[in-house]
Amino acid sequence: MHPPARKGAARTPSKRSGPVPATDDEIREKYLERAIRELNQLSREVQECEHCPRGKLMPVLGSGHPQADIFMLKQAASAAEIEEGVAFYGRAGNALMKSFKRLGIDPLVVYGTLCVKCPTAEPALAAEECVSRLLEELAIVSPRILVVMGEPALETVNRIGVSLARPIEPREGEIQAFTPTVDALYVPDIDESLDEEGAKQRFWRAFRMLGEWYEDLPPY
Repeated sequence: MHPPARKGAARTPSKRSGPVPATDDEIREKYLERAIRELNQLSREVQECEHCPRGKLMPVLGSGHPQADIFMLKQAASAAEIEEGVAFYGRAGNALMKSFKRLGIDPLVVYGTLCVKCPTAEPALAAEECVSRLLEELAIVSPRILVVMGEPALETVNRIGVSLARPIEPREGEIQAFTPTVDALYVPDIDESLDEEGAKQRFWRAFRMLGEWYEDLPPY
């Protein structure tokens, strides 16, 4: 028999209770917090980078949800993006927002960035060390689909060596398998598609496939 407990003494549980398992919401919150920290760190590294000849201009950083389903990518910044320091700011961003609305895509599941984040006089002058940061950005966001805009961005993605990736073909408006977990969609460069009606229609024909892909996306 156990000796009687002293009055006022703390009672010892007969069994040690195990750790309470985390809920799905708590797990997702932890992943989101980590993605935010990692993207913030990446942004600081890009801002401090001295590889590219960008003078006093600041890099143009990605924007959107840190764990977006849809990862939008184009090669280099427009004048409006350079002035604001944010990718897809200005005409391109406004056009995409209208397209998302037409396609029934929630803008909150989208992240957008550039291959060349430093506003150099010519994108080809960007250092490979900087362009390859796209690998880390993709790994942090972990999207379900990569939307590649224009041939220069396509060449960059196929060159940088994404793990387990197949080359993306320049087939506009076709969903392709990129990695075992990420699809890809190739569309024309949106910045080159805004000033001419035929180019706009070509972009829209390719881009609207994203709406079909999103509609078929299984719920969480």
